[in-house]
Amino acid sequence: MNVLIVEDEAHTASLLQEIIEQDKDFMAVEKLESVADAVYYLSKYQQNLDLLFFDIQLADGHSFEIFKHVDVFVPVVFCTAYDEYTLKAIKNNGIDYILKPFREEDIHAALARYKKLTSALQTKNTRPFQMEQLPQTRYQQSFLTQLREKTIVRQVKDIALFYIEFETVYLFTFTGEQLPLFKNLEYIESVCDPRQFFRVNRQMLVNKDAVLNIEPYFNRKVVVQLKIKPPEKVIVSRLKVTSFKNWLEH
Repeated sequence: MNVLIVEDEAHTASLLQEIIEQDKDFMAVEKLESVADAVYYLSKYQQNLDLLFFDIQLADGHSFEIFKHVDVFVPVVFCTAYDEYTLKAIKNNGIDYILKPFREEDIHAALARYKKLTSALQTKNTRPFQMEQLPQTRYQQSFLTQLREKTIVRQVKDIALFYIEFETVYLFTFTGEQLPLFKNLEYIESVCDPRQFFRVNRQMLVNKDAVLNIEPYFNRKVVVQLKIKPPEKVIVSRLKVTSFKNWLEH
């Protein structure tokens, strides 16, 4: 089961991930540091998540602010150094409330509570979840770009990298073309299959087929070697390294 951690203390987030992943049924797919990052991530990927761990007091506000910007339907475990937010947590999808500094047994108890709740819900289901036919998302198959007076069509499968430079997005094909796109990177990310494309940082969206290898980089980041020559190093931020590796494997 996929877990999202929203915690602005890097050490605490890493410790929490380590404890969660002691239970083989759970995997922390991403660690975020702010309300803004959480709102953006949940608005795009919430359907792929099973459980959320939210620190209440984040650098840019309380995590309760997240619920004002996105309809959160995934259960939440709240972690905080204060005990004054219990009622508010319950009203915002809270299934547990853990005080810091937390203990391993507190985290495992929260995971066990989640399993018990989901098991009870599945038992009451009249139809098995796996039998339901979910609508298949259709992703964009091609992009139009302009070269002088000519409009050019490039298939998404032929694009190795999308890159933003000086507020203009460029596509780089596997054959070495560099062509401008008059769309923002957020839009492009939303219409490309997330199984095939990954937003490694604010400037780059990478095709899985373009990745050759990854190497350690400064401050627990990694640098990605591609089959093409990008305009600059392809660096994955440390908070995205785990989810990037999981994406490559699956």
